[in-house]
Amino acid sequence: MVYTDDLHLPPSMRQLLSELAALLSARGVEAYATGGFIRDALLGVDTDDLDISVRADPMKLGPELADAFGGNYFPLDADRGHVRVLLPKYDVHLDLRPLAGSLVEDLLARDYTVDAMAAPLPEVAAGSAELTDPAGGLDDLRKRTIRLVSEEAPVTDPLRLLRAVRLAVQLDFDIEPETSDAIRRHSGLLAEVAAERQRAELVQMLRTNRAATAMRLLDEVDLLDRLLPEAAVMREVEQPKEHNWNVFGHSLAAVEALDTMLGADEPDGEPGASLWRELWAQLDWWDGSRDYFRAQIVPNTPRCALLKLAGFLHDVGKPQTKTFEEGGRMRFFGHAHAGAEIAARAMRRLRFSSHEVTLVRAMIEAHLRPLQMAQQGAPTRKAIYRFFRDTGGAGIDTLFLSLADHLGTVGPRVNLDGWRQHVALVSYVIQQGLEGGEVVDPPKLIAGEDIMDALGVPPGPLLGELLEEIREAQASGEVTTPDEAIALVRRRIQDTATSAS
Repeated sequence: MVYTDDLHLPPSMRQLLSELAALLSARGVEAYATGGFIRDALLGVDTDDLDISVRADPMKLGPELADAFGGNYFPLDADRGHVRVLLPKYDVHLDLRPLAGSLVEDLLARDYTVDAMAAPLPEVAAGSAELTDPAGGLDDLRKRTIRLVSEEAPVTDPLRLLRAVRLAVQLDFDIEPETSDAIRRHSGLLAEVAAERQRAELVQMLRTNRAATAMRLLDEVDLLDRLLPEAAVMREVEQPKEHNWNVFGHSLAAVEALDTMLGADEPDGEPGASLWRELWAQLDWWDGSRDYFRAQIVPNTPRCALLKLAGFLHDVGKPQTKTFEEGGRMRFFGHAHAGAEIAARAMRRLRFSSHEVTLVRAMIEAHLRPLQMAQQGAPTRKAIYRFFRDTGGAGIDTLFLSLADHLGTVGPRVNLDGWRQHVALVSYVIQQGLEGGEVVDPPKLIAGEDIMDALGVPPGPLLGELLEEIREAQASGEVTTPDEAIALVRRRIQDTATSAS
């Protein structure tokens, strides 16, 4: 037992714990705050995840707590009696686990020492408690170390292999060397873990501002190729001299660039600080910028996580498309399309939703387009229309991927003037996308029936092509009225007939 009065909890959480402790006490239920909740309270980290072990049946207790606090419950693992209770009033979810044996036995069966501590629920609510800490978690917490409770922990549940990296990244801790060795020894067990659980851990890593660190840690403990085997082919693929790294190093550097760009605060050190300041100074006009990347595409998957996944996989098509011209010049024709397909297969294997797959595929497919649009100067209205049409809901993300690709290419040779120009291009295109309604989403001038009636065009693919040509002409300002739209179609039909003859 270790006494502590260093539990940092906001008043709302203390109030919830007090009410919860009183309710469980009235039912004669022995209850302990455990796991990540105790860890975060000791670190002073706000959390919405309340872990409680009870000497009762959570499958029966869960519905009672949900009713008492106006929430909902569902089993997380019915076989083990793990239940989650959602408490929307407090913006908290409560995870209940049963205590079958002693508290110490329960804690020693857990994964990492920093999550193998517990304290009586009423004491935690009061802000000071006697910690039960049989594995030395408090000492490891002070050393900022992730250490296995036992060698058997990853064998019992191989998802714990990934969880070590996730915890290290989220907490900015180091993985203890013997734990790293144990993870490598057991890394092959990851294949036994359901794809959905692997995906959830990966997303939790990617949503942090240390996603690149996560990818490197995964690589160090022999988990990266097992989690994303599609990426292994990038390791030895060299690139032209314009690139500072090979394809694998470039991909990691792109993720690191996104970590820097999307960070809430200016990073320490140069050139990161100057790059970050320039980016957000030019985007100062965009009110919802930070909320945009934090928004959840599906529950628990923010947009930034998908963007960083695209950053890691955006050049995964290069190995299979690498060729050499007669003069020896290295080329990667079609790598964006090939990479988009490879990334889509990887995401489907990890059970990402079809919407998430579509977004990442679009980012990778179009990651070269932003600079291509500006080769002859400022992008035309028509080019911007086509860009947002083709990227769907991933247009802004693709622009940021283009910036990350830039930084991942030049590395330490980055030139601030070149960066400033690239950011100006991105800012301009985003502004057109958000504010230039007639460019990105021109109003409907005529319908297919109008073309059919005026010019006798039958239903079919040609009619759709003509309507799309009208929209492109609207976006570029060439067409502004229904009569001009009909005239454009008439010229197109006449030109087609002339070419055919």
